[in-house]
Amino acid sequence: MRYTDVAIIGGGLAGSTAAAMLGRDGVPSILIDPHQIYPFDFRVEKISGGVQLERFERTGLAQSVLRSATLDGENWIARFGYLLDKVPSQQFGIMYDALVGAIRAEMVEPAEFICDKVIGVTTSDERQKLVLANGDTISARLAVLASGLNVGLRRAVGIERRLVSACHSISIGFDLVPVGRPAFPFPAMTYFSERPSDRIPYLTLFPVGSRMRANLFTYRQADDPWLRAMRHHPVETLNAALPRLRRITGEFDVSGDIKIRPADLHVSTGYVQAGIVLVGDAFATTCPVTGTGTDKVFTDVAQLCNMHIPAWLATEGMGADKIAAFYDDPLKKACDAWSNDKAFKFRSVSIDTGLYWRLQRWTRFLAYLGDGTLRRTRKVIRPERKLRAHSSSPSSSTSSSSSLSSSA
Repeated sequence: MRYTDVAIIGGGLAGSTAAAMLGRDGVPSILIDPHQIYPFDFRVEKISGGVQLERFERTGLAQSVLRSATLDGENWIARFGYLLDKVPSQQFGIMYDALVGAIRAEMVEPAEFICDKVIGVTTSDERQKLVLANGDTISARLAVLASGLNVGLRRAVGIERRLVSACHSISIGFDLVPVGRPAFPFPAMTYFSERPSDRIPYLTLFPVGSRMRANLFTYRQADDPWLRAMRHHPVETLNAALPRLRRITGEFDVSGDIKIRPADLHVSTGYVQAGIVLVGDAFATTCPVTGTGTDKVFTDVAQLCNMHIPAWLATEGMGADKIAAFYDDPLKKACDAWSNDKAFKFRSVSIDTGLYWRLQRWTRFLAYLGDGTLRRTRKVIRPERKLRAHSSSPSSSTSSSSSLSSSA
């Protein structure tokens, strides 16, 4: 039997981030995952700027990890075939397996990695016993369950999932390539749906290395024939759904495999238990359309590793009262509620046909248009002001007079 303070089950984004943070803080921990090198998985493909980037920075890993990502610098906003705005952007494109690999590369002792599968967990108020597929066992003061959608281990300790919304949304990923020219005119772009009947909230295009990656989101059932058409005839299907997209992109083609991933919304029940804590999708799933899943992971792991685990390890025992403090954490609860609320509001503003939601769509359209017009106006005014200021400055006048005198 091997002994450690924290055993982390699952080496995706949440688990690997936790292991890297705990290792840097000198906490003995073991990350257990069946993949030595994380395989391709159609999940997070970019880190957004703003609040999401701030949450990533709270893990202490953002600066080093994002060196492996591609910064877009500017994001075009478009709808109805019209460019509404060019927004300064700090989106970082990176495929999920590369993101996990970059985070794992930040792991240092006393954190360690075991390539194996956990097949059994026994919890208590003191120590947790993990059984691996190779027959080895691990004894830890705390078990962190970061196994995503896997339900087996959760059920083994009496934690169930409650379905909130079946097939809430569907994500489609592919590479977009320009036809007849070397590159697209935009660094990145968000193109909003033209009609609610197409059940598409938006298409986002962003660079990952030399590729232009596309994430298309839709609100449909998993057996909708439209998805089959999208898989087999992507260009024609996309042009039919967003007919004025080519005004911005020009002619395009789709390269490589098309990945389709339905997303159900679940929340765990019976999770306040001694010795084990759930993070990320293991606790509650999110809608990929909103992009809040990454916010939840970074919030969960940052609060857990920066605040709760150090406090828990400082005293004896690992009872349910300690574990409950994490689920009651104000930042975690606020992020969970915000993510859940956004999942349903984004769906309604995208496809609902009621008067309120139609007004919401037009309000957003006009807001983007107004911001873009104001931004373009400022860009015109600033050079003119600089030119007038330069022309009227004493040094400029002196220089001009000297030049005239010299010429005379």
